[in-house]
Order: sequence, then C-alpha cells, then structure tokens
Amino acid sequence: MDFIKIHVKGIVQGVGFRPFVYRIAKENNLKGYVKNMGNYVEIVVGGKKEDIEKFIDDLKSKKPPLSKIDDLKIKLNELKLHFDDFVILNSEETDREEEGTIPADVAICEECLKEMVDKNDRRYRYPFIACTNCGPRFTVIEKVPYDRENTSMRDFPLCEVCLEEYKNPLDRRFHAQATCCPKCGPKVFLTDENGEVLYEKDEAINEAIKLLEGGKILAVKGIGGTHLVCKVNDDEVVLTLRKMLGRPSQPFAVMSKLEYLSLFAEYGDEELETLISPRRPIVVLKKNDDYNKYFSKYVSNLDTIGVMLPYSGLHYLLFDKEIAYIMTSANLPGLPMVKDNDEILKKLKGIADYFLLHNRRIINRCDDSVMKKINNRMIFLRRSRGFAPEPIEVKINNSKNILCVGGELNSTACLVKKNKFYLTQYIGNTSKYETFCYLKDAINNLIKITNTNKIDVVVCDMHPLFNSTKFAEELASKGIELFRIQHHHAHVFSLMGDNNYFDDCIIIALDGVGYGLDGNIWGGEIFAWKNNEMKRIGHLEEQYQLGGDLATKYPLRMLLGILYKKIGEEAIDIIKEYKFFSDKELKIFSLQLEKKINCPITTSCGRVLDAISSLLSVTFEKTYDGEPAIRLEALASEFIKRKRIDIEVNPKIKNDILNTTDLIYNCHEMLKNGVDRGYIAYYAHIYIADGLSKTAIKNAEKLGIDCIGLSGGVSYNKIISERIRENVENHGFKFLYHKNVSNGDGGLSFGQGVGYILMNSQ
Repeated sequence: MDFIKIHVKGIVQGVGFRPFVYRIAKENNLKGYVKNMGNYVEIVVGGKKEDIEKFIDDLKSKKPPLSKIDDLKIKLNELKLHFDDFVILNSEETDREEEGTIPADVAICEECLKEMVDKNDRRYRYPFIACTNCGPRFTVIEKVPYDRENTSMRDFPLCEVCLEEYKNPLDRRFHAQATCCPKCGPKVFLTDENGEVLYEKDEAINEAIKLLEGGKILAVKGIGGTHLVCKVNDDEVVLTLRKMLGRPSQPFAVMSKLEYLSLFAEYGDEELETLISPRRPIVVLKKNDDYNKYFSKYVSNLDTIGVMLPYSGLHYLLFDKEIAYIMTSANLPGLPMVKDNDEILKKLKGIADYFLLHNRRIINRCDDSVMKKINNRMIFLRRSRGFAPEPIEVKINNSKNILCVGGELNSTACLVKKNKFYLTQYIGNTSKYETFCYLKDAINNLIKITNTNKIDVVVCDMHPLFNSTKFAEELASKGIELFRIQHHHAHVFSLMGDNNYFDDCIIIALDGVGYGLDGNIWGGEIFAWKNNEMKRIGHLEEQYQLGGDLATKYPLRMLLGILYKKIGEEAIDIIKEYKFFSDKELKIFSLQLEKKINCPITTSCGRVLDAISSLLSVTFEKTYDGEPAIRLEALASEFIKRKRIDIEVNPKIKNDILNTTDLIYNCHEMLKNGVDRGYIAYYAHIYIADGLSKTAIKNAEKLGIDCIGLSGGVSYNKIISERIRENVENHGFKFLYHKNVSNGDGGLSFGQGVGYILMNSQ
C-alpha cells in the first residue's frame, strides 16, 4: 500500500478542516490519519494510487468554505506504516517555526440560526450557539494549536451530548472549539450598575429588550468586546449617551436586521454582499429620504450611516420590535474597548443603566471592522473583527521576521513572516497609555499565535515622540535591528504592497499629519518611486499651523494662518466675525503670526480641508479624528445630490506645488458674495483633486511612468478620491487604490513592512 504525507498550511484550524479530511479519506477508501500540528495540518494517507490522487483533488476543490490553503506539500512517506482505518489524531505542538493562520471570528451561520429559533431544538434561544462553521475564534484563543484547551472555552467542560457531537467526525460540531449548549456553556445575565444580578439566561435577554424599548442604555458584552446599546429614535436617549461618552458629534454605528435596511439606507450589490458576509463588518451607507422617519437626528449628522447586521446569537435575540439599535464600541475616546466583566462594570458605571453580560472570557478584544464603497470597491476604514489576524499575502521575497509597530493614531501593528503580513486588530490612539499597553499585548499575542520564535527587525515611524517609536527603540536595545520609515513613504509602500505593484509609480499621499524628512509636518505629498528610490516631487503649499496641535482641534486657527499669509491683519477681522475667539486671543494670534511663534509649517491636506470647514461654519472644534473634513465632505455631497452639476476649476500650481492660499481666499470671497456653501465645499474638493492629479500626471509623463496611485487618510474622501481616479484614468494611466489594507494610518504598519523589504532588497 502506498503512503504519502501531506502538510497543509493556511486557514486550516477552526474551520472544519480535519473532519473534512476525514470524510474525503473515507469516501476514497484511504487509511491513515490527520493531525493538527499547531500552525499546519499533517495528513498521512495510504491506499490505491488512483484513490490517493482523487483524495488530493478533493482536498483542493472541496475544502470547507471558511478554509484557505496557502501551501500544500506532498512527499512519499518513507516510514513503514500500518493503519486499519482513517483516524483523527490529537493535536500536537511543534517547536518548529511554521506559518499558520488562526481564523478570524465568524458570524453565526444559517444552520445555527435555524436551531436557535426552533422550539424543539435543545439550543433553542441559546445565545452562544456555534459550530465548525461559525462563532468566535481569534477572540477566544490563547495559543496554538487551536484546540478547546487553548481557548477560554476550556472553562466550560462539555456535557455528555455536546461531547458526543464534538467527537463525531461526521457531525457539524466535530472539534468545534466554541460549541456548547445551555447545560454546559456560558451563561448570560443582566445586572444593575452595581453588578447585582437581576435576571439570568433567557429572562435576562427578555428584560434587556424591555429596558431598551423603555429608553435605557445597556452595556452588552459580545464576542470581542462590549457595545453600548440604545434606541435610535429617541433624541433624549441618544443625547444622554453622547454626553456620558464624551462624543458630542461622532456618528454612531447602528445594528439592524436585513429586512429593515431599505427603510432608511441606500445600498448596492457590493455593499449588501459585504453586509451579509460571515465577516459582518460595519458598512457605511448613504441615508435614504425616509431616514429621518426612523432615526433621531443625533445618531449621525452626516449624509451616511454606519450599519452592521447581527453577527451573534445574542444580537438576533435582542431584536423584537425595534428596527435598529445604536451599537457603539464601549470605550471612552482614545481608550480601548472594555472586555472583562469587572472592567465593564467599573468603567461604564454612570454611562450604562444596565449591563447584559456573560461569563465567557474574551482573550483578544477586537473592535468591529468598518468598510465603505469608494472607487467601485469596498475598502477598509478599519480592519479588525472578521479579518484579523488572517494574513495578507504579498508577492515579495523576504526571509526575516519583521515587526512593524505603526504610527500613533488609528494604529495597528504588523508581523511579517516570509511573504505573509499578519496585521493586528485595530488598536487606536497609542499616545494614550492604556492603548499603548493594548498595542504591546496585541503584538505579544500575534507573536504567540503565529509561533514566532524571534524577531529579526523592528520597523517604526520617524517621529521621535511616538510611543510606538520608543517601544521599537527599546526592542532595538536588546539587539534587534531597528529601521525607520517616513510616515508618507509607509503610505506609499502600503498601497504598492496592497496591489502587489512594485514597478515605477507615482503615489499621492494625503492625510492630516506625518513627520517629514525636513522636520516639518507633511500631509499633501506626491512621490515618485523609480529605480527603487523614493523622491518627493510635489506637495501642497506650505502653511503656518497657528498654535501647532491646537490648530487641529480648532480649525479656525488654521484658517487664520492661511488668510494672514494673503491679507495680513485683515484676516483677524474675518476670524473675529465668527465670535469664537476673544479679542485677547486674537491679539495673541496676531503676534504669533507676525513673529512666527509656535507656527510650525505644514503641507497637510487635512488641515486645508479643516480650514474650509471652519470658513463655512461647518465645524469650529474637532471632537473626533477627521471631523471637520468629514463634515465638509458631507456638505459637498449634499450639494451634489441637490444640484448634480460638475465644476471646472483652474488650480494654481507652480514648481509642482499646489497653491492653497488662493484656494482658501477664493472660497472666502465666494462666501462673502453669497455663493451656496455646498457649492464652495464642492469647489474646494475639486480644486484639490484636480491640482494634485494634474501635478502627478505631468510628472508621470515626464518620468515615463504609467501608474499613479492614491493613499492616506484623506483618500477616504469619496469626492477627492473618485475625481483623482477619473482624471488619472482619463489620461490613460493605471490607477492604484487600496483593497485589503486600510488607506489611513491603520495601514502604516503594513507599509512599513513592505518598505523595509523593498528598501533592503538587492
């Protein structure tokens, strides 16, 4: 009897891969075994040659829907073996460093959902129902291999019936590590703000529904963390939540069922496909004309609403009469989402009225992913639950283990092993100590679950004051190679790696802030990658950022700095009309601008958009990242919807520098002359998009480059992004845009990894 040994790498744990192997081995009359080796699956099969060949074909073509085979190695087994049957052996840990993948969390499947609503099923209305095809993965695992004893589900020994299912290779719950039932699994319970248990099990859920319908705010512990939940149609409740959370205007995400979606939102096929996928991200949708019938105006002050569908049994059970709930991450601004029961009760006391908790430990907190359709594709605003920690494969040669620690805001980290880039879940603002600790924990966990024995290189941003930079320097002091990459270069490399495009190209990188090679603040840049070298070939005009970081919080400061450059002291009188600053403050500002005191230079595109936002009285104070520019885009989008006209502009460009002083002054003049604010907002977007694309196209033609791309946080702006794409493609160039990695700083760590490899390749 011939025997072969097969090693399979990829997403082959927690997805029903071993029972699948068992079934096709039996179908093909083979003997041998399948075994989980930690980061790969080992298969030994023996039988007739034609049966083995059929087995290999089935292995590739019939694999479980959630699995992914990255590498399949076959070799003749030289050992003398004898098997009477085909069996599934117990998992085995290996000391060898092998690439493997822990799957992301998966939304409840249709089969489990049917069982949960079946009165005759033993898991009827059980919120933690799961099987091989669905349920928590990443959020419950502590180490590889992905077996129950290595997850928080080890706290719940299986009952006799569940154990029988778990051991049966032909059962849907065979080796489903999260499987359980009301008898042996986690329990849900409702408490007051002091942690006193009021109701348990189904009673807790029913009472929670009544409380929500009655206008209460609940903290609901889920799969990867906790949400704050309340009605969407009660102004008082929504405003109370805003006040308690310290989020005066940041749009709230909502959860709704599929059958209600068309009542309040517009969506196309790609958005719908993303919404109903097993990954279940939040998807940013356009509000429809009936939106205000169902939602408080305080849920979202934009023309869009972030929506997700239920992805756990508990979510489905909470829906009774309501068409949607606010479902926002339970964290104070800048801090990680809370996940442990004691922490939830302590930190959310005074915010939530009641707490719907459970006793399953969350090992790895994981925020909801957020996606939006721009440039005819779904892109990531945040890549997290449902995707992390699955790797992104890049067609690039690398032999080192590279740890990339990202930037500061909207952070992630990335571990690179060979050509696989393992991004952490979304981390957040690492200038906050708790979030910085979360970053380090996420890195340590990523190293553990990828079975990484050592780090060869650590890559960081060039900003000397970032906590992530200091962390990288600390690691370097222990003998690890340290490499620094400029912020916007990392955006460029992120886009290149995301598209597996490494030929010469020109990339526009737009965002709010990045430490430039000249020590100034960059953020409106055009780069040429040619002959494996990066060169800055254009940018927005340098402006004074009055008061440094204060200009990011109060955009009228930015407006004043730009207007002062054009009209001097007259700018003070213009800003005075907004009645936002006192006369004393304005006198100080005048002196600062005259003497250039605390007025750092910036080329930031984000700051220009902020200035226009304040000019048009859209936003005078930033309360969340990107707010002034985001609300300005909403104003422009509403104008486009009303008027549906195109605008011809003539951007002023000199020496590949786009003039933004005249842009701001012209916008001011239009406003003074009574021009529609929406028109001015739209005009500003088109001016920036046309000016940047014109400069990029001119340089591409001069350098003989046929590809132009766009990256950075401002590239989330649909108007600017799609206008640049149209301009680029209309001139016959290939256009690069993101698809697997966040455009913004969530993709920096990925770009740092790509950049290190490209900049150090022979």
